Amino acid sequence: MITMPRSIAIIMGLFVGLIVIPLAHGVLPWALSTRLPRYGWAEGSPGYWNWIGLIVVAPAVALLIWILAFAIPQAPSKVKLGLTPSFLMMRGPYRLTRNPMYVAELGLWLGLAIYFGSFGVLLGFLVLWSVVKFIILPREERSLERLFGQAYLEYKNRVPRWFWKTK
Repeated sequence: MITMPRSIAIIMGLFVGLIVIPLAHGVLPWALSTRLPRYGWAEGSPGYWNWIGLIVVAPAVALLIWILAFAIPQAPSKVKLGLTPSFLMMRGPYRLTRNPMYVAELGLWLGLAIYFGSFGVLLGFLVLWSVVKFIILPREERSLERLFGQAYLEYKNRVPRWFWKTK
């Protein structure tokens, strides 16, 4: 595990938040939509129902901005870079969902699938959701339980995985 100073971690966080995530969850769906039929579009413009997708995209973007704005001041003086966080965030957007980043990213894909009227982008959303739900989250939750013990279990019991409580 690599340890870095807070300033480097903030620069890396800004790079990921302002470059990597927009490319992966904005440009990639757009590029995919240009290669496949766009339903609801006429003469290169979205139809009325396609605009509904932006109702999903807008809060997803706002959530990503909130996460970035919240996480930067929370960074400790030394940050350990790894697959499991070195400290447990439970405030800000993490009060509403244990996984605000995944919620926002999935919201972008779903909203852009509607906006572009693209079954290819919708398929991308379903693949991303499946990977997050069945592979990433179970591994992350096991790691967090091991690392933070009772504190994480109480947080997990109190805060939903998504925005709703499931059993």
